[in-house]
Amino acid sequence: MFCPQCGASNADKAAVCVQCGRSLQAAVPAAPVQTPGVVLPPGAAIQNYLVFAILSTVLCCLPAGIPAIIYAAQVNGKLQAGDIAGAKTASDNAKMWCWISFGLGLGICVIWGILAMVGMIGHLRPR
Repeated sequence: MFCPQCGASNADKAAVCVQCGRSLQAAVPAAPVQTPGVVLPPGAAIQNYLVFAILSTVLCCLPAGIPAIIYAAQVNGKLQAGDIAGAKTASDNAKMWCWISFGLGLGICVIWGILAMVGMIGHLRPR
């Protein structure tokens, strides 16, 4: 066996090089560190509603959309930590706040439309 550092010839079962003292034993690679993963049953995906939360915040109602974004952002982190129940709760809360934001935005648009129509009708009446 030849030393990979100095090239000296050593006995086949030598532990260290006779010339430079380098270890000739193959280093045992450390076991790869595995992060705790989450194994969901087939067909059981937890949706985070982040896109819907952002759209409902920007297009519908800002105050109700902010909690939707916060809850939606928590879903993936809780899944990676293995907290499936917490991820499901955060997902449900994000969905609820998305619908609240959408409903408030729709309600505000309807009220604005009614007021605009009343104003136009009032303006058209003869005096």
